[in-house]
Amino acid sequence: MNPDQANIGLRYFNAAHPLASFRLQLSSIKQHTQESNATNLKSLHNHLEQTKEYSSDVVFKWMDMQLRLMRASSPFIGGLPVTRIFGYTGIALYESVVPGMPAYQSLFGQLNQFPNMPVTQPGFAYYWPGSANAALAAITRSFFPTTSAANKLAVDSLENTLNNEYANAVNEQVGLQRSITFGKSVAQKVFDWAKTDGADHANDPFTPPVGNGLWEPLITSTGPQVAFGPYWKNNRLLVAGSSNGADVAPLPDYSTNPSSDFYKMAKEVYDVSQSLTPEQTATGLYYRDNPGYGDGHYISILKLVLQQENSTLDESALAYAKAGIALVDAGIGCWKVKYAYNNMRPILYIKNVLGYNSWTPLFDTPPFPDYISGHSTLAGAMAVVLTSMFGENYHLTNNTYKFLGMPDQHYTSFYDMAEQIGKSRVYAGIHYTISCTEGNKLGQKVAQNILNILKFEKE
Repeated sequence: MNPDQANIGLRYFNAAHPLASFRLQLSSIKQHTQESNATNLKSLHNHLEQTKEYSSDVVFKWMDMQLRLMRASSPFIGGLPVTRIFGYTGIALYESVVPGMPAYQSLFGQLNQFPNMPVTQPGFAYYWPGSANAALAAITRSFFPTTSAANKLAVDSLENTLNNEYANAVNEQVGLQRSITFGKSVAQKVFDWAKTDGADHANDPFTPPVGNGLWEPLITSTGPQVAFGPYWKNNRLLVAGSSNGADVAPLPDYSTNPSSDFYKMAKEVYDVSQSLTPEQTATGLYYRDNPGYGDGHYISILKLVLQQENSTLDESALAYAKAGIALVDAGIGCWKVKYAYNNMRPILYIKNVLGYNSWTPLFDTPPFPDYISGHSTLAGAMAVVLTSMFGENYHLTNNTYKFLGMPDQHYTSFYDMAEQIGKSRVYAGIHYTISCTEGNKLGQKVAQNILNILKFEKE
């Protein structure tokens, strides 16, 4: 039978047997419906694409944006440490994508007074870069409400640009708008929680205690310094118990006797300042961070590491959360020590006791007590977190301030980085060595406590 005869026979069969024809049509419709449903299910159900399937491009772009906003502001955003922004941003990012990380869980029930987070709709897919973009945009607006109109426009532009890219790249069935709504709701919950941490009282009126060896505000061209963050020490820790065992060695008793430990401690700072190498001077100025990012420098360092590792979105979210949480609690622990000891800065001892009246540090001494060093504390915390994730003997080049023409800083491990950052404060003439070494230890202890307490992975 040739093809024409076959077609004639099939037409005759269908015409002669309408029920058979109907069954053929029904079978064809059923098969098409099943295929269509399978396609829809693939798009809509079971969170088909996990967070690990995506790059960290969205994270890096928002890191750059926050650094831009920090550079345009004072080193202390709203009169508060920049680490606070780092911490809450990391948490918001993590919570906005963790539903796409099957082995991981929300930090609800683990962080201090942390509210229950919004939940995704069961059975529906989410586009995790879209959720992250929405969360990072919302949390950035919340923490930089007074930035310039140009910067606000830049924030809007970044969010919209990324959303347009996502809309062109994914089928709407994947749920971009659903993802955006979820990310925004996460950010709002995190920011509402942040507003209850006590930070609004960090700079309440404060009268420094008076006595030998105690910190006192320096007189500047604009008048006496105002103590920065005297009550930051009372801020709510992100992780209850993170400061357990984070003790520091006692300072030497104040003395003007040349044979005393206090005298030797101060004279070392002066002696170092008189024999600085060009490399030491460069290191001291590098961590001045003004002009620059203040404590936001650590966001830049984290970004450099994540880019070097070509980290996926889930890895970046996890690292951002861990590092941010550790920095916030380490900073609070540092400020507790600072305002418990109220120890004088080297500049007054060197001028008034050692007698070097014309001596000056590499840059202006910050307006808070010496013991312990804040930068050293934060660097110690970062060293523990980053080493736990990326290993020992990690080589890193810090080129954060290339835009200022400063030479890059090179490290052979994260602990080497923390040690060098501590030394930079002695080179600068603004801290004693013990303030840096003990700060480093406290930061490490707080970070290790946090890693021991928090359970990011499901058991």
